[in-house]
Amino acid sequence: MTDETAYAELKTRLADTYIRVVCGKDALCETAALPVDMVINSVVGMVGLEPTLSALNAHNRVGLANKETLVTGGELVRAAAKANDVDIVPIDSEHSAIFQSLMGNSRNRIEKIILTASGGPFFGYNKEQLRSVTREQALKHPNWSMGRKITTDSATLMNKGLELIEAVRLFDVAPEQVEVVVHRQSILHSAVEYEDGAVIGQLGVPDMKIPIQFAITYPLRLPSCSKKLSLFDVGTITFERADEETFVCLAEARKAIAKGGTAPTVLNGANEAAVAAFLEGKIPFYRIGEIVSECCGKIPCTGTVTLDTIREADRAARECAERIIWQ
Repeated sequence: MTDETAYAELKTRLADTYIRVVCGKDALCETAALPVDMVINSVVGMVGLEPTLSALNAHNRVGLANKETLVTGGELVRAAAKANDVDIVPIDSEHSAIFQSLMGNSRNRIEKIILTASGGPFFGYNKEQLRSVTREQALKHPNWSMGRKITTDSATLMNKGLELIEAVRLFDVAPEQVEVVVHRQSILHSAVEYEDGAVIGQLGVPDMKIPIQFAITYPLRLPSCSKKLSLFDVGTITFERADEETFVCLAEARKAIAKGGTAPTVLNGANEAAVAAFLEGKIPFYRIGEIVSECCGKIPCTGTVTLDTIREADRAARECAERIIWQ
């Protein structure tokens, strides 16, 4: 539980059962370290980092749907997974697709990763048009049903920026090896191009049950209740370039991962604060990207990544964003 009042009430009501109720960040870490077959981390935001490390250090296999874990602490997470010889199986549809496209190809060199994006509800808009969009429009994703924060990130293309950083961390590639491609139909979930020019990708209907089930059953595939893909019904699929000049969050994510160190943490912290302000009606949609850009330009970053430097960078980013919001 995250709400202390609700926690106390629930704990009292379940006192005569075998169910144990816990509360807060420390409880997340404790829960993640329990001896289990697999820990699935699907919390939203940087709060997911420390529970992921707790799970890995307890030798628990991790199904990861919390991209901020790798954005902010990717170096720490990869080191913990390697030290404890534990698998991290991605659950995001794009990274699951990349993971599947890499299976059986460990000895082959990757030329590039093709990271697909739906483009969000405002694909094709220019900067002037973005100034008048509403919260309701931003929360209406064309293909996926997601939470408010992730849906907003999809509308700004920050979600794709975070996924770009996640792909670099998870698959050990250079930032310039990740190509973002707008694919409006969300049928090709991502692909890998090898040095011989062969491109291997994973296709399917846009249904999160598919990558979630695969993460749980990996390396096996089991029957699924999801709708099967019919290429005849799809008919045509298209691919276009992302507009990083208009959707500056994606451009800032590229800069952050190129800079390295705590720069991705600053990017993420500023974005979390700006998106929260947008969802609370404090700022218009177009200001999210402006606030993120300003914070990334103002806050000095360190190349040393520890839990302490991550926490400090996150705090500085959120405080910077709050000052800009209330100017």
